[in-house]
Amino acid sequence: MKTKSMFVAGLGLAVLFASASAAAQPERPSDLAKARKATAQYRHLDRAKSDGYGLLKDAQGIACIDNPGVGGMGVHYVSNDLVGDAAVRVTRPEALVYAPSRRGRLRLVAAEYVVFQDQWDAEHDSPPTLFGRRFMLIPSPNRYGLPPFYELHAWLWKHNPRGTFDDWNPRVRCRHHSRHVR
Repeated sequence: MKTKSMFVAGLGLAVLFASASAAAQPERPSDLAKARKATAQYRHLDRAKSDGYGLLKDAQGIACIDNPGVGGMGVHYVSNDLVGDAAVRVTRPEALVYAPSRRGRLRLVAAEYVVFQDQWDAEHDSPPTLFGRRFMLIPSPNRYGLPPFYELHAWLWKHNPRGTFDDWNPRVRCRHHSRHVR
């Protein structure tokens, strides 16, 4: 599916400029615990890869997404199968986000939930929510040529002083990782 391929090619860059936090609502610890338990198996990147998560690079070939002065996201690994469906499930994130350590090793820090707006809106009257938070809409046209999509980050494995659901984490830096992966 061309749309799915385009999404995988541009997700990281798309969320690079999506800096607004999800609407402030109380966190739902039981859902966060479910998400954390479901993603624990992916602390080892090899497991994520064997389950179909693949490296995401933006249109410029950048794999580690950061926003100097604000924070970073890290390196995204995306499941094409999950991105291609219209479902939002707390235990099945479309993307797993890894931050490089000082030695360059990747460590699981977050999950990202994604659904294309047209797929979602065809069956729902309002944007998707998880953890009591509304997803952020990344509109089109955007610099990635992607159709509009909804997204929500959840910092399940690394504390984010900006909030559990903020896109940017000031404790994540890409300087220990090659930004351009070949």
